[in-house]
Amino acid sequence: MLGPEVRRPEVRPPESSPAGSPAASPPGLILSPFRAVRYTTRDRSVLARLTSPAYDLIDPDGREVLERTDPHNVVRLILPRADLDGGHDRYWQAARTLAAWRAGGVLAADAEPGLYVYEMVDGSTSTRGLVGAVGLADPAAGIILPHEDTMPGPVADRLALTEATRANFEPIVLVYDGGGAAAELVHGSVSDPPLISMTGADGVLHRIWPVVDAGTIGRVAADLTEQTAVIADGHHRYASYLQQQRRRHADGAGPGPWDRGLAYLVATGAHGPQVHAIHRILSGLPLARALAAAGTVMSVRPVSVSADGAEGLLAAQPRTSFLLTDGRSWHLLTDPDPGAVRRTVDGRRSEAWRALDVTIAHHLLIRSVWQIADDETGVSFGHDVASTMAAVSRGGTALLLRPTPAESVLAVARNREQMPRKSTLFVPKPRNGLLLRTYAEEL
Repeated sequence: MLGPEVRRPEVRPPESSPAGSPAASPPGLILSPFRAVRYTTRDRSVLARLTSPAYDLIDPDGREVLERTDPHNVVRLILPRADLDGGHDRYWQAARTLAAWRAGGVLAADAEPGLYVYEMVDGSTSTRGLVGAVGLADPAAGIILPHEDTMPGPVADRLALTEATRANFEPIVLVYDGGGAAAELVHGSVSDPPLISMTGADGVLHRIWPVVDAGTIGRVAADLTEQTAVIADGHHRYASYLQQQRRRHADGAGPGPWDRGLAYLVATGAHGPQVHAIHRILSGLPLARALAAAGTVMSVRPVSVSADGAEGLLAAQPRTSFLLTDGRSWHLLTDPDPGAVRRTVDGRRSEAWRALDVTIAHHLLIRSVWQIADDETGVSFGHDVASTMAAVSRGGTALLLRPTPAESVLAVARNREQMPRKSTLFVPKPRNGLLLRTYAEEL
């Protein structure tokens, strides 16, 4: 278990909600069974060609590769292209593609609703959890807690896709303390033959088992209702879930599938996810200027390292540290000036939040020292050193960070605080296309 176990105070929704008002939060953490829509093929090699990484890990070149891999690759749903000939936008095109694939038998819904045990094996480590339809709860209810900020652009994009397709194509990832019936189910199912088994291009093995027994699902529900979950991955998608739910209820639609969203629930511990760093790319900032300004608030020294050794060097540092590079020269930043930190980092926040490397990076360096707009135009991201170096080779400066410990992520979330956007990369991620959720099966 990471950090102290937290049990929420009882949250009771009102008996009824006026038409047009936002939906009340559920009485606790609810993971409902659903009829998954899946590719009809069972061939492992074919499934590998049909699925994709998470949408925010696919760059333009990767998108084209996936499109060429198979005409039915799920990237055509999660990152659709506009119908230029017909004058339709890309969200309309995704809905049309989904309907065509279902009509043609490429995709089909399971016969009965269930939860799905999902295991990912990466070398000697495995991550196991449950996929279901999670009951949506406003963060103020203390049931599902975010730990990162969001930006309006990605939220609007995912909301438009969901509203056009009436579907969830990839699950958000939730972590919780674990124990109890849900964890017993997850760890007791993996000896049975799986419903789905395939290996992605990255070498990660994905295996899925359905759970349809009503008694088992009931025990899982009773176990989870008092738990608190933290969003590990999918903050923008969860925000889009909530926005759609509010729109539907404001329109008088009442309860429906928009009150739930596709989620992968994982307990921390031996089979929980790992946390990697997400690096910053400052394309408009020359390295010389970055170093001169950073030297006024941190210790800066050149180091002899390569891209292959960058993460190891950072991991060896005991306290807040960064690497600045343009891909040719490398510089280690350490020991932020305490006075400068006090002036730029919100003193009303908890010590756990103020001590985060990513807090220092965004508030002291990016916003204050370099005076760069901390938005989608000023800062972009690299999910590993290789992609970060590829981006910075076109100009600018890369700021490489250490991973945020999982304990710190949970502590910040439980303090009802949020880290800067793209602070954490929980890995491995579920493979897109293995389990889809559509509203048609729940209406």
